Amino acid sequence: MVDALVSFVIERLGEYVIREVEFFRGVKGEVESMKNELEWMHCFINDAQKKQVNDDTIRRWVLDIMDIAYDCEDVLDEFIFKVHNEGIPDTLSVDQATTSERRQRFLTFLEKICCIICSKTRQQIDLYGIGKQIERLKGRLNDVSRRRQSYNLQDINNNIEGESSARGRLNSLRRISSFQLEEMNVVGYDDDTRTLLAHLLDKKKPQSFVISIFGSGGSGKTTLAGKLYHHAEIKNNFSHRAWVSVSQHYDTKDLLQRIIYSFNKDRDLPKMSKVDMTNEESMGRYLKKSLEGRSYLVVIDDIWHKEAWDSLKRAFPAENNGSRVIMTTRIRDVAERVDDSTFPYALRFLRPDESWQLFCTKAFKNSHVDQGLEQLGREMVQKCGGLPLAIIVLGGLLASKTRKEWSEIRKHIWNDMVNQNIEITYLLALSFDDLPSELKVCFLYLGLFPEDHEIKIRKLIRLWVAEGLVLQKGENTMEELAENYLDRLINRSLVQIGLTSRGRIFTCRVHDLLRDLAIRKAKELNFFCTKHETQNLVESTTSRRQAFYPGRNTPLLLQHCSLLSRSLFFFGQSSFLDLPKVCIGFRVVRVLYLDNCYFENSNNLPEEIEKLIHLKYLGLRNTSILHLPSSIGKLQSLQTLDLSTTREHGGRIQIPSEIRMLTELRHLIGCFDTKLKIDNLTKLQTLKNVHGWVWTQIKTEKLVNLRELRIYWNYPTKNGEVTLDSIANLKSLRILSITLFDGSSYFGSLEPLSHCEHLQDLNLEGIILNLPENLHELVPNLECLSLDGSNLKDDPMPKLEKLLNLTHLQLGFDSYRGRKMTCSANGFPRLEILNLCPGPLLNKWDVEQGAMHVLRDLKIVVHPEKGLSKWVRSINTLKLSARVHLERDTICRL
Repeated sequence: MVDALVSFVIERLGEYVIREVEFFRGVKGEVESMKNELEWMHCFINDAQKKQVNDDTIRRWVLDIMDIAYDCEDVLDEFIFKVHNEGIPDTLSVDQATTSERRQRFLTFLEKICCIICSKTRQQIDLYGIGKQIERLKGRLNDVSRRRQSYNLQDINNNIEGESSARGRLNSLRRISSFQLEEMNVVGYDDDTRTLLAHLLDKKKPQSFVISIFGSGGSGKTTLAGKLYHHAEIKNNFSHRAWVSVSQHYDTKDLLQRIIYSFNKDRDLPKMSKVDMTNEESMGRYLKKSLEGRSYLVVIDDIWHKEAWDSLKRAFPAENNGSRVIMTTRIRDVAERVDDSTFPYALRFLRPDESWQLFCTKAFKNSHVDQGLEQLGREMVQKCGGLPLAIIVLGGLLASKTRKEWSEIRKHIWNDMVNQNIEITYLLALSFDDLPSELKVCFLYLGLFPEDHEIKIRKLIRLWVAEGLVLQKGENTMEELAENYLDRLINRSLVQIGLTSRGRIFTCRVHDLLRDLAIRKAKELNFFCTKHETQNLVESTTSRRQAFYPGRNTPLLLQHCSLLSRSLFFFGQSSFLDLPKVCIGFRVVRVLYLDNCYFENSNNLPEEIEKLIHLKYLGLRNTSILHLPSSIGKLQSLQTLDLSTTREHGGRIQIPSEIRMLTELRHLIGCFDTKLKIDNLTKLQTLKNVHGWVWTQIKTEKLVNLRELRIYWNYPTKNGEVTLDSIANLKSLRILSITLFDGSSYFGSLEPLSHCEHLQDLNLEGIILNLPENLHELVPNLECLSLDGSNLKDDPMPKLEKLLNLTHLQLGFDSYRGRKMTCSANGFPRLEILNLCPGPLLNKWDVEQGAMHVLRDLKIVVHPEKGLSKWVRSINTLKLSARVHLERDTICRL
């Protein structure tokens, strides 16, 4: 893995040096020369990538180069900081006592570059001096080349196939496969599901009790719990459901917060205005009182200690109303002794037929099984011992391999058998080693997140871009490249799909065993450091990425972190975090992740934030920050500003006018109902969520790169009409969402949408709408459409079925008020998912033969007062393989 990281650092360094130095101008030729030398170094690293790094000599060689690259990056960051904050220095100060001779020579070279960069304050540029330093660097690289021959690296390319042939051209992947979308084709567990469902729904046992599912890591405990949690009978029998993951390192206060938020996703519980979400007792009382007299189901996933349940148990009322708790654990003792009323359930391994079926879904993507590969595949699957995770990873590894490569992998597996059973850690490492360099680094990055953490896809992509893990190539944006990286990791089964929304992946997660692999590899490279409360506080680290998990020792842990850290992740920290001190101390940081943190003494982002001139990602989601200082305008490198808040955290963040100075800003996320000066932010790609009247004040002509826009209205417009005229300027728009709360307005026309030729996802909620006859011509590329609350009078199906690319359609609450719907033959040719919440007048739905022929999921939320009408029973005319959900919902919303 050393090779992959060195390759990444060198490539990124070349891009960084060019970008920053050209900003100062005057030394273009010299910098181009340096870039050429760095590219030669990169070639040497690529040679090292083709050689096994088990050789300690080679490992030392690439580590030395990595240190040089890191030192160069450090000095450049420090210099630019001084230019911005301390004026232009005459020379750079270097600590002779603590700097190695190798590093000193490199710093001397960079010193000369810095002197030239500062030449605007001097009378002339000493180009000859710079040339001498570049020659010195070339000499060092010649030394590296000679050492390369000593290590016998020159003939490597003749023996090992390079990565380029396997990569190919980047596909424009916008959708995910049917198998991935909602983990629909869960293999096995049918008998387990029936057994546990019977216990969960047993009316003869109304008292609350716990079902604990236990088994080894990767055996499918969470998958089975998820299958139960989302089962239609469970949804219909438990009015309140919540899911929380515990893991080894847990904090009771954090668990209670997440349980409450899980219950409140659909506004299930009473208002939380008087709940102190930082106080464990207050949250426990609120939760217990809210659940009294209600039937609930709670899934507590991945519990390691009985004490974790003991700390939560008092927050759940013990009543005779059939409420249940499902737990998953790897530890038999915890499963059997967690509670007096526990029903422990040992999860078996998959049978041979189930193992083969699961393998085929990954290795052959549910297509025809290659008979020539079947025997090889069955032999390897047998060695997985029925362990689902091992089978899934093996299938993902083999999915893109040739027959020869299948044979090679089988031979390796045979050589690494332990007691006639596969060593799972070896198989995971094999899949990791098979990744191309760019995917290796992105996979390592996932280890930063806490165990069992649901990682939001868009957030992860923005972090990868901010970290420089994705470099611009071709016409694709860095976000598109990052999305492709993630899709490839998912296809290899190294990343699991979490939640989905509107036909797209919303969250992902990493299995514990794979996360352990990422952490172990990252530790070898000093790529990042994770800190728990129980760790040795005096243990210093020079890692450039630090992750702090919930605990009380964060301030002390910070004292032992490198001040050259590029990324600081604070997961759910409390008011003990001294944010001004962080801004002053960690001045070269690029990512500051503060989501779900509380700052008791102030609701203001400190003025010291201006010190972080290299900052690219600032995450303040669900924090107590309500005010941004004007100094935010000095963050000239900022790409992502995430200010999303919830009602429990107070009002909306006030944005200063200096935001117009953030010309590199790509993603602005929050809740904006005051004037927003972003007219000149030409690189902006995401804007969420802006009030309608604020949006009307923005000149949209320069927002040429805007791809996602979410607008909301809290009240009707003065003339009762919402127009889309300003949308016509957004030529790059892919996702548009307009929501109206507490009022009624209507669209004048959908014609402006015709200018957004790339529009794929449209959500119109709470707005009276008339669908035009030429809708399919206005938005020909539309893939997702939601029309909740549109109060359509005419049958929408004849117009909607002409949208040839539509795959996901939602006609939710108050979307259609008519009596009949008709879907004609061959209509909706690509529709996969259809969600309906029909109005009370609907009594007939005709579906002609051939309509919606690829539909795989039909969800109908039945009106609570109307019940099942005869039109619902008529859906058997749909000769489809689709799943059909019939659900009741107290508020009849999808």
